[in-house]
Amino acid sequence: QVQLVESGGGLVQPGGSLRLSCAASGSMFSINVMGWFRQAPGKERELVATITSGRSTNYGDSVKGRFTISRDNAKNTVYLQMNSLKPEDTAVYYCNIVLYGMNFWGKGTLVTVSS
Repeated sequence: QVQLVESGGGLVQPGGSLRLSCAASGSMFSINVMGWFRQAPGKERELVATITSGRSTNYGDSVKGRFTISRDNAKNTVYLQMNSLKPEDTAVYYCNIVLYGMNFWGKGTLVTVSS
């Protein structure tokens, strides 16, 4: 069984920073793609960022230049450094991995950007 545990969400003021972490555990050999998606109230889930095992990255247009995704393969952990946060970044952030051709999701962590 694969489990994803996110941490690092919370309340932050506009312009502030947060760092999210997601640790994957369970029976796995190599995780191909790790990433973050988010879902704001009343909106569809959208891509934030992904990173491959070779560390190729892809970002959603709304976060380019502000967010940075990274991973520690030895720890099966993916990180999301979020800078210059805006109120429109408020959402539940979900960790996602692609393993053996299947998608696995975390339960989500809430990020609220508000003064």
